[in-house]
Amino acid sequence: MVTGSGGLDMTEATSALAEVAATSTGPAGTSARKPPGRQVPKWEAETRDRVRTAVRRFAKPLADLIARDANEGDTRLLVTDFLCEGLGYDKYEDLTTEYQVKGEFADYGVRIAKQLVAFIEVKRCTTKLSVRHLRQVEMYSVNEGVEWIILTNGQVWQVWHLTAGLPVVLDMALDVDLLGEGGPTQKADILFYLAKEALKRNAMDELWRVKAATSAKSLVTVIMSDTVVDQIRKELRRQTGHNMDPKDLSELIRSNVLRPEAL
Repeated sequence: MVTGSGGLDMTEATSALAEVAATSTGPAGTSARKPPGRQVPKWEAETRDRVRTAVRRFAKPLADLIARDANEGDTRLLVTDFLCEGLGYDKYEDLTTEYQVKGEFADYGVRIAKQLVAFIEVKRCTTKLSVRHLRQVEMYSVNEGVEWIILTNGQVWQVWHLTAGLPVVLDMALDVDLLGEGGPTQKADILFYLAKEALKRNAMDELWRVKAATSAKSLVTVIMSDTVVDQIRKELRRQTGHNMDPKDLSELIRSNVLRPEAL
């Protein structure tokens, strides 16, 4: 929540900017919907329909797996079927199980036009996904120069973006629960970006660029820039007659207006 400023009459511009920073979902947000008001290409409409159908069809088998606490092998069978029937991958051409990287094995390597684009780590259907599981496949991605990591237990699907460097940066791009709240269309709108057709056309990369550019971190960087703080200072002086020192105003915005986690 955006908090008040201890009696200071902050400007409408400040409040609007702060509200954006406070409510931005960032790259990990799950509101990945197709842009409204545009003509949807045939391939995209067909892909979304196929994913939506798969979300509906796999709900019961998935729930049955969880009810009987199925092992990881059985979970992989369902994941493979969903990847092929729902997300459009060819199990022989696009998926490589037990992909070897320097003597260790990733559960799946995903190829598009023979180019390795992602690793998939599958956990048992009743296992809660954690950062520890992500770390298992992180080094595979670093060693192979792969940007995308998919972590799933069949029910929850997470997509992580890896930015190489020192240190390596991992950010969640998508997160969807097939048995969670929301209807099949909402879940399909998110999972669409994992489909073969979407990855082939770099839709995930474009989605990531947009989300990264409008993340809370990016917006806070803009808000706290010298140019924006100076404009807020001038507007504040115009409205209230109070002329603040830019450093004091910057600290006030940082401590009283912006969410701590956004900083």
